[in-house]
Amino acid sequence: MTEAKPGILYGLGVGPGDPELITVKAFRVMKESAVIAYPKKRSGSKSYALEIVEAYINPAEKLMLGLVFPMTKDQETLDRQWNKAVEQVWEQLCEGHDVAFVTEGDPMLYSTFIHMMRLMKERHPEVEVRTVPGISSINGAASRLNLPLADGDEQIAIVPATNDSAAMRKALLEHDCVIFLKVSKVLNPMIELLGELGLKEKAAVLSKVTSGEEMVWTRVGELLDADPGYLTLMIVRK
Repeated sequence: MTEAKPGILYGLGVGPGDPELITVKAFRVMKESAVIAYPKKRSGSKSYALEIVEAYINPAEKLMLGLVFPMTKDQETLDRQWNKAVEQVWEQLCEGHDVAFVTEGDPMLYSTFIHMMRLMKERHPEVEVRTVPGISSINGAASRLNLPLADGDEQIAIVPATNDSAAMRKALLEHDCVIFLKVSKVLNPMIELLGELGLKEKAAVLSKVTSGEEMVWTRVGELLDADPGYLTLMIVRK
């Protein structure tokens, strides 16, 4: 007898926050998958991705698999939790269950699913992996502001915000539009840099865009010493 074929691992982009921005395909895959996997920061904590989709899921009909991905730079802790998460998913796939891993935004753009996919392919190459694209927070922010990100021959950059002032300056000088992701932790130096370059009036900051908890700031100077949260980005459009 041949071994049963494992289930399919899906990476589902479920959008930036508004449940109505979930694609029809992502909705169908969630309905058809026996297991819904979702990332969370720690045991017992809420999952932003799950909050987006929970209106479409009946937990009584699904196995709800919460996977802990701690917010830490300790490599030993990260390796331990990632190994555990991959094996939790593999266990369900071995049972022949399709697993839908839901992630905010798009699964191929700075997503937790990227690392899950890589590890699964390394350790269990027989698993079929499929992804369903989703609307990113970048698209959601542009829509919220009615702001074209790029037109004609203009150039755009997507940059994880860091304390590397020289790199942030270079991105701003060399592109017509820059989206700085996860900007909350470096807001003060970013605002100072915008002031030096005369770009404060060209910037906006958005947190949990399109969700019920969305916050928008078009006067970025008001955010000095503020902490608008992890899911915060900045758009600078010259």
